[in-house]
Amino acid sequence: MRKTEKIAVKEDAEKTMNAVKKDKVLLMPGRTFFILALLYLVLGCAAFFLSGVFVIWVLTGAGLIPFILTDLLLLISVTGRLQADRIVPSSAAQKESLRIKLLIKKTSRYLPRSIKIFDIYPDSMSCINAGSQSSQQPHTEDSAKPADAVFPAEIDRKKLKDADTYLFEYSLMPEKRGLWYFSGTQFMFGSFLGFWKLRVTHDNFSAGRTYPNFRQMAQGANIHWNPEKSDVTQIRKRGQGLEFESLRDYQEGDSIRSIDWRATSRNRRLDGKLKLIVRNYQEEQDQQILFIIDSGYRLPGLQFDSALEAMLLLSYTALKKGDAVAAASFGAHDLWIPPRKGMRAYTSLMNRLYDLHSAPVPSSPFSAMEKALSRLHRRSFIVLISNFREEDGESLSWILPRINQQHLLLMVSFIEPSFYKLTARNGKEYSDGGKSYKYTDEEILETAAAHAYLSNLRRLYRKWEHSGLLVLETSPENISSALINKYLSVKKSGKL
Repeated sequence: MRKTEKIAVKEDAEKTMNAVKKDKVLLMPGRTFFILALLYLVLGCAAFFLSGVFVIWVLTGAGLIPFILTDLLLLISVTGRLQADRIVPSSAAQKESLRIKLLIKKTSRYLPRSIKIFDIYPDSMSCINAGSQSSQQPHTEDSAKPADAVFPAEIDRKKLKDADTYLFEYSLMPEKRGLWYFSGTQFMFGSFLGFWKLRVTHDNFSAGRTYPNFRQMAQGANIHWNPEKSDVTQIRKRGQGLEFESLRDYQEGDSIRSIDWRATSRNRRLDGKLKLIVRNYQEEQDQQILFIIDSGYRLPGLQFDSALEAMLLLSYTALKKGDAVAAASFGAHDLWIPPRKGMRAYTSLMNRLYDLHSAPVPSSPFSAMEKALSRLHRRSFIVLISNFREEDGESLSWILPRINQQHLLLMVSFIEPSFYKLTARNGKEYSDGGKSYKYTDEEILETAAAHAYLSNLRRLYRKWEHSGLLVLETSPENISSALINKYLSVKKSGKL
C-alpha cells in the first residue's frame, strides 16, 4: 500500500479511536460461585424449617466469604499481566482469506487459572478458523496449520508461562468492500478457585480497507494479445482510423489501401523494380473514457458489484493502453473523479471507488449525463451503466443529440432474468413430474405483460442504436468480458 493510502487509513482510524475507551473491565461470577450459591440456598431453606441446620448454614456462609474474597483479590492482582499486539495487513481483497496474528505478552510469571481470548474483528468479516502456537517453537508448515476452533479460544497456559511471547493466529474472510476496524481484544480470566471471571477489553485498535478481488488485473495487460486465455475475443482491425506508427516492407496479405505510394516511389530493389512500402498503424492512444455508474435502486447488490468490478477492470486495461480514465456515480452517491492517465491514476481510482455501494434511492440517468457533459472538455467514450426502463427513452431524448455531436455513448444494461423466465412460458399448460397443469389467469397476464415490457425495451434499444448510440445488454457474470470486447472494438474501429 502506498504512503498516501496508509495516511488515509490512519486518519479514518483516529476518528474512531477517540470513541474507544481503554481497558474495560467486567467482573462476573464463575461456575463454582453459582453452584455454591445454589447449594447454600438449599441449605438456607432447610435451616428455615430445622433449627439445628441454621447454625451450620451461618458457619458455612462465614467460612466461604474469606475464600471468595481471597479468590477475587488474587484474580484482580493478575489482571494487567497480559498485553496483546495485533499484526494485520492494512488492505485485504474481498473473498480472500486474511491471516491475523496476535502477539500475547506477559509481564509476570503469575497467570490466572484459565485464559480465553476473543478478538473483536469487523462485522464485515467472518471467522474461518483459529489456532495458536508458541513463539519459542520453530515455525513449520505443520505448526502453522490452524485448529478448528471459534472464539472464545482457550489459551494454553503452560506454553504462555514458559514463553515471553505467545503467538495466536486465526483467519478471517472479508465479505464486504469498505473500511473495517478491529476495536479491541478481550481476555476472559478465570480465578484459581473458580468463583470469579474477569473480562478485560484491551484497546488494541487496527484499521484497514477491503478492496474488490482483482486477480484478473494481472491478466488485464494481456487481454488483447492472449484472448484464448479469457472470455475476450479477438477483434479484427477495420479501416484506417488508427494512429500511424511506422513504415515497413509489404507482406503478403497486407491491404492495398495501406501502401504508402510516396515512400514506395523512393525505394527500389536491386533489379530496379519498386519496393512496396506499407504504413503500420497502432491503436489510437491519449483518448478519454468516462464511466458513469448508477448507485441507486436500479442496480441492486450483485449487479452493482459486478458492474463496479467490470468498470475497474476496463479502467486498468484502458490506462495500460495510454488512455485517460474518469469516473462518476449518481443516485446514492454523487461522485466525480476527473480524467487522469497512467497507472497511478488507477490506484487513485480504486481508493475512491472501493467502498462504493448502491442503495434503494431514486436515480436519474438524464441528470447524470447533464453533469457529465458540463465537465467534459474533449471528445470521450462515455460508458453509462444502469438498468434502463421504457420511460428513459423520453427523458434522455432531449440530451442524446448533444452527446452524438461531441461524444460516443455506450448504454450498458443488465438482462432481467425474471422477465425472461416469464416469457419462456409456452402455451396454456405446463408439465411437472409427469403431470400437466394449467396456467392461471393471473400467470397468463404476467406472461403477456413481460412480453410487452421486453418488446418495448427492445424497440427503445433499436431506436438508440439507429441514432448512433451503442447499446450493450448483458448479465452480471459476463459484463467484464462483454465490456472489454466493446471497448476494443471501438478502439479498433476508430470511432473515437
